Amino acid sequence: QVQLLESGGGLVQAGGSLRLSCAASGRTFSRPAMGWFRQAPGKEREFVAAIEYDITNTRYADSVKGRFTISRDNAKNTMYLQMNNLKPEDTAIYYCASATGSLIAIVPRGYRYWGQGTQVTVSS
Repeated sequence: QVQLLESGGGLVQAGGSLRLSCAASGRTFSRPAMGWFRQAPGKEREFVAAIEYDITNTRYADSVKGRFTISRDNAKNTMYLQMNNLKPEDTAIYYCASATGSLIAIVPRGYRYWGQGTQVTVSS
């Protein structure tokens, strides 16, 4: 079992920045890709960004390219999402997830473990 705990969410004005963290604990000896998803009220969970264990490969949703940066510190079992130039449409609950394998997946079924989420609210 792997436990994931997100932190860093909050309320920010449009144009502002937030940094989300995702700390993993438990059986972390495998080397899975990890990702961030988000879910706004009344909408399906959507892919935001993902990163492979060796950090050389990342992928972003078109809606966040150029504004969000995903990173991970494997020594600390922690993943990050730096979010800049936030927009009201970025408002959602953000979830971190650990993939079933080493390759990036952009759909929820590609992930085995999930955190409980952290709320990000961007005011206009």
